[in-house]
Amino acid sequence: METPETISEFYERNVNNITFKDITTPGIGHFNVFSRDDCSLITPYSRRDYYKISLIIGKGKLHYADKWIHVDRPALLFSNPVVPYSWEADDEDQTGWFCLFSDQFLQNGNRLGNLQDSQLFKIGGTPIFFVDEEQQKSVSDIFQKMMVEIQSDYIHKYDMLRAYLHLLVHETMKINPAENFEHYQNASQRVASLFIELLERQFPIDSPEAYLKLKTPTDYAASLSIHVNSLNRSVKEITGKTTSQQIASRIIQEANALLQHTDWNISEIAYGLGFEEPAYFTNYFKKQTGLTPNTLRNSLV
Repeated sequence: METPETISEFYERNVNNITFKDITTPGIGHFNVFSRDDCSLITPYSRRDYYKISLIIGKGKLHYADKWIHVDRPALLFSNPVVPYSWEADDEDQTGWFCLFSDQFLQNGNRLGNLQDSQLFKIGGTPIFFVDEEQQKSVSDIFQKMMVEIQSDYIHKYDMLRAYLHLLVHETMKINPAENFEHYQNASQRVASLFIELLERQFPIDSPEAYLKLKTPTDYAASLSIHVNSLNRSVKEITGKTTSQQIASRIIQEANALLQHTDWNISEIAYGLGFEEPAYFTNYFKKQTGLTPNTLRNSLV
């Protein structure tokens, strides 16, 4: 089983110039709270060894265990150390709040010691709750109070933070959980679906300067935080084509559209599609279609 991400690795991945060691309080466990304004648009699909509660304001897709849901309005997400998940934002307009905390932080509070057994973190349960405008304001207020408290010098501030966490849990328990999750049949389907979505997000190419960033199976595997062999195996199993064939097919589809519907020259199209030299693009296009780019374009005149 894949090793879960640690809190220290979370800081290395997300927070500049701050390490887990810098904000650790011995004997307390770990708790911290953040704004989502600068959050990652795509997070790796994996387990974490910490708990996390997020107020998501922004559209995207949540992959959770063997299922996924499209988040199209403000929502609360509860994640635990047992179930893997990832987030894919639809756009850069992301805001909200999140807090993360360790099991030790929970155990230090009598009221929250069994939080991991609650419905909100239950394995197989529904981890996401859509909120209305009033609920969003109430939850945002709690997170903002957490932000203020964690910066304070109050000797009992961690008790206060647990109280706010307890309040956040109770506010959420008043809300009905989301029920419209879609299920993946297996891990291969999940990986192949993630790949196809990531592939489609590379297009259309709007200008020659907006060049293709992911070009090879290895590029896509790295972006999805999986081994390239796992990606290749899953894509072949689900689609019947190799990862390279899927990428090539989509590049040629885009090349055809650019040749037919833009006045870009061949060099501009080649660069936009990730080719360093026009000759490489011409050879690639001819190998895939039997025609050169110029031949196709001239046949349309």
